[in-house]
Amino acid sequence: MTAIFARTAFHEALKHLTDRQLLRELAYVGGRWIAGRNGKCLEVSDPASGAALAFVASLDAAQTSEAVDAAEKAFKSWRETLPQTRAAILRKWHDLMLAAREDLALLMTLEQGKPLAESRGEIDYAASFIEWYAEEGKRLNAEGVTSHLAGAEMIVRREALGVVGIVTPWNFPSAMITRKAAAALAAGCTVVAHPSSETPLSALALAELGERAGLPSGVFNVVTGNAATIVGRMCEDARVRAVSFTGSTEIGRLIAGQCAPTMKRLVMELGGHAPLIVFADANVEKAADTAVAAKFATSGQDCLAANRIYVERPLLRAFQEAFAARIERLEVGAGLEPGTDIGPLMHERAVAKVEEQVADALKRGAKLAVGGKRHPAGPLFFEPTLLTEVPDDALIMREETFGPVAAVSAFDSEEEVIARANDTEYGLVAYVVTENGARQLRLARALEYGMVAINRVKITGGPIPFGGWKQSGLGREGSRHGMEAFTELKYLCIDTAA
Repeated sequence: MTAIFARTAFHEALKHLTDRQLLRELAYVGGRWIAGRNGKCLEVSDPASGAALAFVASLDAAQTSEAVDAAEKAFKSWRETLPQTRAAILRKWHDLMLAAREDLALLMTLEQGKPLAESRGEIDYAASFIEWYAEEGKRLNAEGVTSHLAGAEMIVRREALGVVGIVTPWNFPSAMITRKAAAALAAGCTVVAHPSSETPLSALALAELGERAGLPSGVFNVVTGNAATIVGRMCEDARVRAVSFTGSTEIGRLIAGQCAPTMKRLVMELGGHAPLIVFADANVEKAADTAVAAKFATSGQDCLAANRIYVERPLLRAFQEAFAARIERLEVGAGLEPGTDIGPLMHERAVAKVEEQVADALKRGAKLAVGGKRHPAGPLFFEPTLLTEVPDDALIMREETFGPVAAVSAFDSEEEVIARANDTEYGLVAYVVTENGARQLRLARALEYGMVAINRVKITGGPIPFGGWKQSGLGREGSRHGMEAFTELKYLCIDTAA
């Protein structure tokens, strides 16, 4: 047992780690594990119990610059590494993640709170991006151009951009790292990653596995500490050529402003306010199952969560009864407890926001069908809640919720519900439940969202371009499009005249 681990071993659940080296409290810079200056650190706690898990290094602006130094120094050799060699390292990283699945899931549940089954699913999901880009990186082929000039040969190709800054949230602490980093690394870029201060352990464990997989020093760095300090320094450093951020639209706007002076490439997956539209021709049981999956995964703390549920009036009563019955069966508890469906929210601010939205909806005439208050499991737990007859001017119909509260409202026509669903600054994902094939195609075209899910919830993964319209982001992650932001186009014109 190392001295570092001895400081955190009092949390009983950490004794179940089979590989204790995956619990890291030091930041990872230039292939070295480093402490914050003067031993400065931040506490990471279990949201289910409030107990301390770890005391992670809190790096300052100068140390952030050291991470950029390391990434810049490593860039030339990593860029020139053969794509198949980069792919082999990434594939080994993927394999090590899957081998450590139980330990990684345990760390995630302890720091983030989500049920253990969801954490296992996220590890598989996170590893899948590394596997996808390990192969996709081999396909950045040169592009031929039919010459419009006599005696000239023309080529367009993509080349690695440089150092990439990555900023990730607390709700998916592994998958948001790998979806960004794997694309950048496969393209030949180097990475400086800043995970949320509330969930840094998952990112540091990935750095440990990346080192074992053979990622060279400086290629992948994890800088932990205060977000304003670290992200601010990354944004102002001209050597950081791109910033990829997942988080709120509000913070995304701030980062975009900070990056403007250095004209960085931006990839931003921002807020969502997803509508779920249920038509009268839907199977009510399937519709209710879809609504539960779309609303309550990750305890509702998901940018893809269905915040506004619109049900065509003839099906409204049957749907609400089926939906309420399922919500009442959801089990609330700590993520490590067997059978848990709904874990704690991340912090007190999240609970307070959910309370505010419920109170506001009721004040405006909504009806409380299920739940509606804090759960006795602990201060950060909230009952799975169903509000009905929710008016469009309620906060919950206008703001992202990020909690286990479902808001249902009736609609009477296709045209009406399309207009209401589109009446938001967000445009990440929309869900539609209908058996009418023509309507499926009409809704898919009419909804102003980057992704539309029809009669299902699970739609994401390595091969698809994840991202939104309007204030929900810039660029795409996943698929071949996910590498575009991390490359520059270069045009070659070669004189071939004799």
